[in-house]
Amino acid sequence: MNQPSARKLAGIALILALIVLWAAFVASFAPFVGKWAVLAQAAYYLFMGVAWIIPLKPLIRWSQTGRFRKSSEEV
Repeated sequence: MNQPSARKLAGIALILALIVLWAAFVASFAPFVGKWAVLAQAAYYLFMGVAWIIPLKPLIRWSQTGRFRKSSEEV
């Protein structure tokens, strides 16, 4: 079995950093969002709880292949 590459370690570190930074960003709006109606708060936190996943696909692809985008061979 091969040793994991440094790129995979960097990818894991970037994913963890993304999660921490995203959580801090979302929490920074808590004083404003807390004044909204309960359903509006639920919609906000649901959207923000899912939106952090969007940048993960290219980041995971990079950590596995070294490229952020699909090559023409993968299409």
